[in-house]
Amino acid sequence: MFDIVFISYNEPNADENFKILKQRFPIAQRVHGVKGIHQAHIQAAKLCMTKMFWIVDGDAVIKDDFNFNYKPDDWNLNTVHVWRSENPINDMQYGYGGVKLFPTKATINMDVSKADMTTSISKNFSAMEQVSNITAFNTDPFNTWKSAFRECAKLSSKTIDRQKQEETDERLKTWTTVGHTRKFGEYAVRGARAGMVFGLSRRTDLRLINDFDWLKEQFNEQQ
Repeated sequence: MFDIVFISYNEPNADENFKILKQRFPIAQRVHGVKGIHQAHIQAAKLCMTKMFWIVDGDAVIKDDFNFNYKPDDWNLNTVHVWRSENPINDMQYGYGGVKLFPTKATINMDVSKADMTTSISKNFSAMEQVSNITAFNTDPFNTWKSAFRECAKLSSKTIDRQKQEETDERLKTWTTVGHTRKFGEYAVRGARAGMVFGLSRRTDLRLINDFDWLKEQFNEQQ
């Protein structure tokens, strides 16, 4: 089995999620509190002894039928693999927040200047069909808003490699219109709309979406 690393920052449910993960998969390690999404993943990669390693986000609740037992062929050892996740606000299932399998050396040497970290590690990318987890980001107003803002900024700016326009438009429509009645759903929709506008601005420095202090300032200004 490849190494498993759980990456958390300030997610309110991270301790409980890691506890459950560790009970099922005792080899799981944790990186916590590293500032900067690229830097956190680089540190995670440096913990690993295997050629590839699994990444589990701090707000991820792993599905019972997901077992971290996938093994790529030798020619796919430098491919970024991303599994689907279930969104608790709008019920979409795609790669946002899903479990990832990264090539270790490529992660350590990633280009840290790109806003979308996942698709900047390798030119080889594989979207997996299985749903790996629920991305339980709707834990409080700020974390819900922040998660929706970041994702919709990336989608609308078209910074993600190999984006399909029709698919992107449909996801943006869902993020910005669906889920008001769910737990903290209004914050998700508001964050999605603000993130979409931010991503569409030509003067935007998209790297700001990885600055959680800046995101907190934006959230406070919009309340």
